[in-house]
Amino acid sequence: MTHMLSAPRHAVSVPPASARRGRRGVGGAVVAGPLFLLAGVAQGLARDGFDFTRNAISQLALGEAGWIQTVNFLLTGALLIAGAAGLRRVLRGGAGGVWGPVLVGVFGASFWAAALFPADAGAGFPEGSPDVAAISGHGAVHMAAGMAGYLALCAAFLVLARPLAARGHRGWARASRLAPVAVLAGFGASAASVLAFTAGAGLGLLGLAAVTARLATARADR
Repeated sequence: MTHMLSAPRHAVSVPPASARRGRRGVGGAVVAGPLFLLAGVAQGLARDGFDFTRNAISQLALGEAGWIQTVNFLLTGALLIAGAAGLRRVLRGGAGGVWGPVLVGVFGASFWAAALFPADAGAGFPEGSPDVAAISGHGAVHMAAGMAGYLALCAAFLVLARPLAARGHRGWARASRLAPVAVLAGFGASAASVLAFTAGAGLGLLGLAAVTARLATARADR
């Protein structure tokens, strides 16, 4: 009769409230990249003189309508940092639970730095700007922030591959380890093509959205 009073072996466990809040919070990291790129592409198509083959999306923060891209930077940074906080709850106590969220947070903070220190004009944008311009102090900080942010993102992909593999998503884990290669390849080819740089940055943003979405819906280790 004792066995009749015992709890069922296969009862469904209810995730703690913090984990549920974490899954909702991760949504910031899921939407940040697509939203940033959508806003950037829309502005690039609408702004006179902007050419995706010559100009970086960061330059959209210049000129009369530049405030739109500045807001885009600030909003993206806020969403990424909120996503990092949610990721910390989701991964708490497991693989990648410390450094994964920290690195995503650093990536988010780099967008705030990019908003505070705008890129330099050049390559004909805004209209009337010279093709080649000297690098200013704020332009140098902008580039340094972007470099630090994307290096943090590449490291985050490597760290987040561990919890993906631990949850049984080995294909996703492999993709997460390969994502830095695509990002760095785009950056490495930026001297020859601005489009390569934009593609590398865009792949990084979309890759982070996909990886964090998978982690938010994946079941933790038993």
